[in-house]
Parts: sequence; structure tokens; C-alpha cells
Amino acid sequence: MKPAEKQYKFINSETGYVIHYHTLNCDRAEDKVKEELENVKAKVAIKNNIFVGTVYWEVVKDEE
Repeated sequence: MKPAEKQYKFINSETGYVIHYHTLNCDRAEDKVKEELENVKAKVAIKNNIFVGTVYWEVVKDEE
């Protein structure tokens, strides 16, 4: 992973399982990053047939 990228994991809060990973460039404005993450979150929820409110994201740390 390049240093100019951040990787996010999307987690089902009911099970605690990671259900999707997504990588974004860090050169975007923070509001644009959040907007894209919300769009990905909705797509992941639809794909997994779960409510959008049960999905959340976290930044993947280097130790993982």
C-alpha cells in the first residue's frame, strides 16, 4: 500500500466481522472522503442484505 493511500475496513456491527475493504487516496478533501465512504457503506449494506445502520468503517492500522 502506498503511503498516499488509506485503507478502510467496513464492519457489520451485529457480528463484528469485516465484510469489505476499500482503499482511497489521501489527497482528497476530508468531506469528499467521508462522502465516498458513505456511498461505499451503502453499497456494502445492499450487497450483504443488511441495514446501512449496522455497517461502520475504520481505518486499517499498519499493525493489522
